[in-house]
Amino acid sequence: MSPGAADVVRLLTVRGETLAVAESLTGGLVAAEITAVPGASKAFRGSVTAYATALKHEVLGVDAALLAARGAVDPQVAAQMAAGVRRVLGADWGIATTGVAGPEPQDGQSVGTVFVAVDGPLTADFYSAGGGKVQALRLNGSREEIRMESVRSVLALLLRELAGEQTGNERAQDTEQNGGF
Repeated sequence: MSPGAADVVRLLTVRGETLAVAESLTGGLVAAEITAVPGASKAFRGSVTAYATALKHEVLGVDAALLAARGAVDPQVAAQMAAGVRRVLGADWGIATTGVAGPEPQDGQSVGTVFVAVDGPLTADFYSAGGGKVQALRLNGSREEIRMESVRSVLALLLRELAGEQTGNERAQDTEQNGGF
């Protein structure tokens, strides 16, 4: 279990929010990290391992034309995966991983090309259409190292989003309590 997963579960639990995960190259490793945290069931809705490109469209709703034009290793695909898993599993937050762990290039992308994405609430009952944050990674190392760094990176991206929202809310409350100054 990574410290990032424990922090994610803690923050989501405190906020009363839930998480769903869409994975490709990580093959379930993100879900495994999260579910290794005691109490994860309070925040974790579930995951979809859409390893086959067709499943990204059929299950997660990733645009078929996008997949045909650019392949599965693409920032927009990652964003749509995160939004799709959030919608399909009914979660407040969705995160996704897609990329090339190796040993061979895929979809014209070199080994170590990875995109991680997060999609979160805009309002309490609104699901965005893939407008979340995406981070492009260029990773080196073995297949296993690339996969594990992808797990760490997507959890870190989610933590930054959660911390950013929390910081923003704290500032708003601070301003109200201090008479707007």
